Parts: sequence; C-alpha cells; structure tokens
Amino acid sequence: MALAATLVHDLETLLGKNGVLSRPADLTLYEYDGGVDKAQPDAVVFPKTTDDVVALVRMARRANLAIVGRGAGTGLSGGAIARAGGIMISFARMNRILEMDIENERAVVQPGVVNLDISLAAAPFGYFYAPDPSSQRACTIGGNVAENAGGPHTLAHGVTTNHVVSLEAVLPDGTVIEAGGKEPDVAGYDLVGLLTGSEGTLALVTKIGVRLMRQPEAVKTLLAIYGSTVEAGNTVGDLTARGIVPVALEMLDGPMLKMVEAATHAGYPMDAAAVLLIEVEGLTEAVEEQVRQISEVCRSSGATEVRVAQSAEERELLWKGRKNAFGAIGRVSPTYYVQDGVVPRTKIATTLAAIDEIGKKYGLAISNVFHAGDGNMHPIIPFDPRKPGDLARAQKAGEEILDFCVQAGGSITGEHGVGMEKMELLAHQFSDDTLDLIARFKKLFDPHCALNPGKVLPTGKGCMEIRQRAEVVL
Repeated sequence: MALAATLVHDLETLLGKNGVLSRPADLTLYEYDGGVDKAQPDAVVFPKTTDDVVALVRMARRANLAIVGRGAGTGLSGGAIARAGGIMISFARMNRILEMDIENERAVVQPGVVNLDISLAAAPFGYFYAPDPSSQRACTIGGNVAENAGGPHTLAHGVTTNHVVSLEAVLPDGTVIEAGGKEPDVAGYDLVGLLTGSEGTLALVTKIGVRLMRQPEAVKTLLAIYGSTVEAGNTVGDLTARGIVPVALEMLDGPMLKMVEAATHAGYPMDAAAVLLIEVEGLTEAVEEQVRQISEVCRSSGATEVRVAQSAEERELLWKGRKNAFGAIGRVSPTYYVQDGVVPRTKIATTLAAIDEIGKKYGLAISNVFHAGDGNMHPIIPFDPRKPGDLARAQKAGEEILDFCVQAGGSITGEHGVGMEKMELLAHQFSDDTLDLIARFKKLFDPHCALNPGKVLPTGKGCMEIRQRAEVVL
C-alpha cells in the first residue's frame, strides 16, 4: 500500500529526499533477497546514524507499520523480505569502521560495513576477521550478525557469534541498548549471544564490536580427489577420528566441479566424482605435519590424488572456484534453490545418498557444494520459474532434504537462518514448549510484532496472523 503523504514528508525531512524510496518502481529492487521469496515494502529508508534509526522506529510505531532491517540483501532464507510491507531500513549508508583497536584485538563497525572490508582494514596490522561467508565481498556485518553467518573458514575458528563481542541495538520502541564489551567476559546475561542470530526479530543492530585474529605464520591448501562421493564423505569422519581439525574442509561433487571449473578455471578435475578442499594454518612446522597427516588419511580413505597448492596464487585460485560456486551455477541454470541443513559429520555420506534419491524422486539434477567439516550441507536444486509448479517441486524436495537432516540428528539451518523459508519446519525440530519459549522472547522485546514479522516462528506461534498482508508472494 502507498504510505500517507505526511509520513513520506516526515521521512524525507529526517533523511533528505535521497534517503527515502517510496515509488513502486524503486521498491521493486528491494522486494527480494538471495532466496526465492518476494514481497514489496511500502518504503525503503537509508539512515546514517543510530539517532536516525531511533527516529525511524518511532515514526513506524506511531503509524503502526512493520519494520524490516536490511543489509546487502544476500541472505538465502527470506530474512530481509518485507513480508507484511511497512518500512524497510537499509543500513547501506551506515558503513563506517569506527575503531581498530589492534592492541586489544578488537574492531568496532557499523552494520553496513562489508564483511571483507574488516579483514582488509586489519591486514596491515597482521590481523583478520575470521567468519567468511562465500558472499563476503558483498554481504555486510549487520546481516551476518542477524543470521549468525558461517563460512568455509569457521570450522576451527567458529561462526559469527564466536567473534562478536559487543552490540548497540535499537528496540522497537526506540530504546537504545548496549550489550557486551571489549572484555573477554562481561557480567550479566549474554544479550550479545541472544541477539546474534535473532534475524532482526528482536532489535535493530546499529554498532558491532568484533574480535580480530592474528594472521597465521603459514597456510597450506590441499585438494583431495575422489572417485566417489561416499569415499569423500567418509574422509571427513576419518579426519575427525584422528583428531585433525583443519580451518576449512569443503566438498564439491562431480556436477558442481564441472560448473565451477567451466566458469573459473580454478584447476579442479573435471572427471572426479568429488573433491575435498582442505586448509590448515599455524606455525610452519605444525602445518607441514598436518599436511602429511591429512594426505595420509585422504589416501587411506580412497582419494586417488592429493594435491598441495604450491603458491599463494594457486591457493587463491582454488578458493576463488569454491567461493564463486553459486555464481557458476548460473551457466547451467539461471535460477536455483539452495538449502543449508546440518548433519553429524559421520552422516555426510548417507545424507548425500538421500539427496540423490530425493532428486531422482522429483526429477531434479541436484548438485552439492558444502562445508563438509561441520556437516553443513548445501544441496543446489535448479528450477525453471517459467514452468508452472517447478519452484514448488524444488521447494518440496528441499523440505524433504531438511527433514532428513533433522532425522539424522542435525538441524534445518546452519548459517542461512530460518527466515520465512523454513519457519514452518522449525516445528519439526523443536517441541511446542521450546517454540513457546522462543515466542515469549519475541514478545518481550517486540510486544507489538513490529520487527520483521512473519519470520522464524511457525504460523500460530509468531506475528504473521497479526500483520498478514494480501500482497505477499510465496
């Protein structure tokens, strides 16, 4: 629906005309994220300060409008979709690195800072920011905090929540709160942990303190090549059994390898059934020993060849292939549906077999590229939006895959978040009592269901019944 002219005027008075979008043509650009769902906001606004966010939240509250925070729009679960319309607050212009405290290994940034830019700013001092989603050249730290993003190199270092030490956030009534600090352990409840991964349903984060890590002395990248996905999957468990924890352990299957190599020429074998991309880091002597042990385990588990990158350029090329994998899929299918269920590492081989069977059941050529080290599966399900029912078929296959992950002792999401895509599936993982407790937290922070309604909690447990909107496209 169109916003009242008086409200548009008030928004423009606060932010300037170039800080507000309200024309339908402009809003179309903000009706989607990296997933498959769409819904258009009534306005998009671009604050530059925390005070701007406070004023916007209070305006939205007076007008009884929903509020949706948005980072770079690279999310994959519909988290940044304005499902009930309202005002979308884009943090694109809150993009400053406020402090680099190298002595305490900390940085303070605004939510619109691009993930990779933190590491680039820390690099001259010999430091980096560890969580590295595949979209790290585009995704922003605010979105990473909302979804508790992971990445290839979080196997040993941990995901976003392990590297966020403090937050400033605006509550739905305009109250500004601060949680955490530079200290290793701050007194009181862990509000930082609660807000990280809350998907914009509890508060709008306006400032983030992160932990920086020292760059390692040595880094080595290995590519283990397999004639079957079963052998590659079993290797992950074998490495764990030996007590070997690389900083990254990624898997690509045969169909994915062909797409990636055709697009990036990264040096991947075109005739392999699967590869493991493995990275270790640390002191030079320790790294050399780990490379020897990993090569031994890979070969004993069925690898036909184990390559070790001989230069920084070769290493970067291998990672370029992995991190550009989703883009490479576009050469084969312009549209696809991706999931991120998690299973125990010992269940990777059986889960890959189940994904293959589900693909055959629905007539879908599913390929796989995923964080094998922590069992975070990323089945890629192609579909043609021009064919009636094709998206629904892909979504049904995705639902069955996630159900299998839960039955295997895993989770419906490892890093993409629940969003609107998996909210009904949350009931497959948690009991009613647990869902009721989550709902109580939501109502405590957001009693009027203003923040990102229609996300995370299943129908009947969340806010969508209060803020239903007919224009939602599912």
